[in-house]
Amino acid sequence: MDNLNQVLLREDIRIGADLDAWLARGGGDGLARALQDPGAIIAEIARADLRGMGGAGFPTHRKWAPVAAAPEGDKYIVCNGNEDEPGTFKDRFLLEHTPHQVIEGALIAAVATRANHVVLYVNPHQALPIAATRQAVQQWQGHPLFAAVGQHVGGTVSLRVVPSSGLYIGGEETAVIASIEGGFPFPRRKPPFPADQGVHGAPTVVNNTETLAHVPGILRHGAQWYRDLGAGGAAGTKLYSLSGDILRPGLYELPMGTSLDTLVFQHGGGMLQGKEFKAVFTGGPSNTLLTKRDLDVALDFDSVRQRRSRLGTGAMIVVSEGTSIVRKVAEYVSFFAQGSCGQCPPCKGGTFQLMRLLNRIDTGRGVRTDLDALENLCRLLPGSGRCGLIDGAVTVVESSIEQFREEYEALLMA
Repeated sequence: MDNLNQVLLREDIRIGADLDAWLARGGGDGLARALQDPGAIIAEIARADLRGMGGAGFPTHRKWAPVAAAPEGDKYIVCNGNEDEPGTFKDRFLLEHTPHQVIEGALIAAVATRANHVVLYVNPHQALPIAATRQAVQQWQGHPLFAAVGQHVGGTVSLRVVPSSGLYIGGEETAVIASIEGGFPFPRRKPPFPADQGVHGAPTVVNNTETLAHVPGILRHGAQWYRDLGAGGAAGTKLYSLSGDILRPGLYELPMGTSLDTLVFQHGGGMLQGKEFKAVFTGGPSNTLLTKRDLDVALDFDSVRQRRSRLGTGAMIVVSEGTSIVRKVAEYVSFFAQGSCGQCPPCKGGTFQLMRLLNRIDTGRGVRTDLDALENLCRLLPGSGRCGLIDGAVTVVESSIEQFREEYEALLMA
């Protein structure tokens, strides 16, 4: 953790679920300022250019504003800590080591939107994060700041931890809502969007854990302070989950906009001895691969999108020369096939067929028609599901064929 720049996490990693220690280091100041001028919160978040840290980087203020404008009544703030995608491990760290920061961010969101329900949706397979979050919630419930939030929203605030389904698909925002309601986490089509019809039909904000962890600092220090933390015009910092064939895998908090080259070779220590960089799966295994020619890319939402990929969660899975791209992609598509909820036949059947064809090719049993079938599926399947799972599976297959076609062809039977 020596490479953290100590902005989002600072020394809070030693605090855990100790609320008094968190407050002694300036925690709670952002919430106190929010309560002084609730009407200015969303504008400040907009000026800071805070983006969603769990996927596509959607502007946070645009999620909050329609819920704030909704009529008085039940409203929900949901902290999405399901995090079950390969290569992503930032949210569990935040919930285990800085739960008070996350909760404060969620309470600020509640003040901004006048929401009277705050739900921390946590993966039950992560024992330490869920225990720390529950302990932190108990401490907040007896604190005067929490009571002040209740007074602002016109009564009391419900603050609770809800274990997620633990399934990959359970992290999709409409599946989160279904799970909180007590149902199976089936995603649904949008619209209606959660801001209009969320938990039990009430206006709902679903934010990633890391997104909410940024909020207290913005309210405490101001939007310009947050913007100045970024590099090359990007705002704030980002947690990058770095793994794979590198010397120092780990969680790195760096300025948003840090180059891929800097992350891998400076902070990650470069490749394992005797290995050379080949590619990286960005944002987990559901996006276009970046290769050697992309090492100069700035790791922010817009710059990575210009390379036809996505920053996503900030996960960076590095692979080296000599590693079979076909085998890696087969492993990840197998994960997607197992993670499909089965609600949409093209998704369940499509991911299974992708997996079957990839395994045939990877094991040397594939023929030219198998590769043709893979490419045909990549053209037919996108948009056929209610969520993005099938699109993610297709993207990684299509990208790998486009950039490493010779590896596929070398494995085909004559």
